[in-house]
Amino acid sequence: MSRSEPPKDEPKPSHSGHHHRQAAPERVPTAVVTVSDTRDLESDTGGRLVESMLAEAGHPVCGRTIVKDEPGAIREALFAALAAEQTRAVVFTGGTGIAPRDVTPDTLEPELERVIPGFGELFRMLSYEDIGSAALLSRALAGLRGGKVVFVIPGSRGAVRLALEKLILPELGHLAGEARKTR
Repeated sequence: MSRSEPPKDEPKPSHSGHHHRQAAPERVPTAVVTVSDTRDLESDTGGRLVESMLAEAGHPVCGRTIVKDEPGAIREALFAALAAEQTRAVVFTGGTGIAPRDVTPDTLEPELERVIPGFGELFRMLSYEDIGSAALLSRALAGLRGGKVVFVIPGSRGAVRLALEKLILPELGHLAGEARKTR
């Protein structure tokens, strides 16, 4: 038995009862923005999946839009989503790869007040388990702006499902609660 593990008859410490989580909101109104030159609301399966998974988890979707892979359009979508009083989080899908038109992370990261590095790191680690070394091409990220949480994830259905199931949904209330705290 290593020193870092509790004896087998003792339960491992759980963070689920942590007081931050206990005070976290159960419902986080979230805007969904798809970045794509080719998708519309009908063909945007990734954005539709985000919307569906949020709703199934009890988080109201307070808007869903599609914008072109243009920095101005992406910034405008961010500011519009954040300006809505009810919005507590925004999920961007698409434009996170390394192709020249993939500018979502480059556009949004400078607009964030704080970056949450662990999100991108964990997303790539989990992606690696699914797709191997191609995971290094993802530039997924998350951060905070104006007391609200912003996620930037790839637009493929597999990546959306992974990000929502493993990272976003388990921590959305916790992150939204922490983001609203004042010093």
